Amino acid sequence: MESDCRIPVACCRPRVLVLHALFWGLVSLRVFGAALLSEEKTTVRPVVAPCWLLEDFTVMTECSQCNAFQSRSWSACGQTGYVERVNCTKSNKDEYKSCRSTLMEEHLFWKFEAAMLALMAVFAILVVVRQRWLDRLASEKVRRQIESI
Repeated sequence: MESDCRIPVACCRPRVLVLHALFWGLVSLRVFGAALLSEEKTTVRPVVAPCWLLEDFTVMTECSQCNAFQSRSWSACGQTGYVERVNCTKSNKDEYKSCRSTLMEEHLFWKFEAAMLALMAVFAILVVVRQRWLDRLASEKVRRQIESI
């Protein structure tokens, strides 16, 4: 007896089809209903890009670390903790731009190197300990084999 249904027999049953329709109906109601019933008003604020992204600039003050007040009040200080003052050539505006200090980069590099050296030492010790443990197990196995003879 051949079935006209191209999908497995279990999926052709009306009860399964009704359950699928009910499930996907509830999912779509949840998704689209939440969007329709939402009363949240969103206002679109135009985002103004800093001038140093749009035009050429010259660095007026070299990269320096932000103090406590600058870190709280300037958004440019929040990214790296260092800031430099730039002057945009077209608009002749002074703005502050986040920067990466060579001193900070060197400090981070040496911290990374120290962490890798410590990890290397820990794993080298683990390898030696495990190798000794495996050697001990092998010698015990050989000793047991010799004793059984």
